[in-house]
Amino acid sequence: MKNFEGPRKKKKFPFLVLLLLLAVLCIGGVELLVCSYQDPALYARITAPVRAGAQRVAEAGQQVWDGLSRAAGNLSREAAAAADRAAAHLQEFLSPPEEEVPAEDLQLVDDTEIAPPPRPLAVYTVTALEIRDGREYLTGGTQEFIYYNQTDEAWAEKKYGSDRLGGYGCGPAAMAMVVSSLTESDMDPALMAQHCVDHGYWARKHGSYLSIVPGTAEDFGLTCTSLPPEETDADLVLQHLLNGSLIVALMGPGHFTNGGHFIVLHGTTLDGSVLVADPANRDRSLTTWDPELILEELSASRSNGGPLWAISANPLQ
Repeated sequence: MKNFEGPRKKKKFPFLVLLLLLAVLCIGGVELLVCSYQDPALYARITAPVRAGAQRVAEAGQQVWDGLSRAAGNLSREAAAAADRAAAHLQEFLSPPEEEVPAEDLQLVDDTEIAPPPRPLAVYTVTALEIRDGREYLTGGTQEFIYYNQTDEAWAEKKYGSDRLGGYGCGPAAMAMVVSSLTESDMDPALMAQHCVDHGYWARKHGSYLSIVPGTAEDFGLTCTSLPPEETDADLVLQHLLNGSLIVALMGPGHFTNGGHFIVLHGTTLDGSVLVADPANRDRSLTTWDPELILEELSASRSNGGPLWAISANPLQ
């Protein structure tokens, strides 16, 4: 015979335990609630460990969040710096390969410290820097002369090709002064630097080709005349300035540079001195200079009509 067993009875023990635990929790919760009103001090002692634990968890969570925020910020800055470096490398890669260029065609930048001006700063009535309508002007010439300094914060870190405008951009800064003063074009050093790159006047790691002066003058409809040093004396320099021309000079080793540096002569004084706009130094721009010293310290380069050019707004013939 088969032994048939009746249905087994289900055990109620787990269910009873659950009910008991719920009852304890409820009773405990009610007692804690009553305790918080009747004996706040006892309630504080009872719940202190729980509150302390919760505080530690919250503080740990905040520390983790702060750490993640700092890490994200650092990653963002590092990513931006990496992007800038990649852009610079890409521009150098895409730039035409350097060719062997005769030294006489190059500016030959050298920013080593040089001797201070041989004269003290001129008095305000002779020449001064004035700011009008957000622009900086050098006074004392025969016309309004707009001054730019390549080392100013607005331009120093801008790119001149793959170089820094603050270290290599005296050519664009000088021509920005000339063009802005003689034409209606509003060309600051950064805009002029891009123009020079686009037209092939930028020389990687050397500043500018000497073609920057006659080339830019022609680009903006200005008349550019070469002044050969062998045929130019102080009187001729003063005559051009008195007639309203500006003179761009590429200086060699001396009071302006140890290598090559473009400056602009923009006026004269009653004693026969010349007023200079140095795109890298305001003190040298506020000093009067002997024209003979300027001629003596001209660069030895003789390329593209350099190192001395007279530029005027007269229409090209």
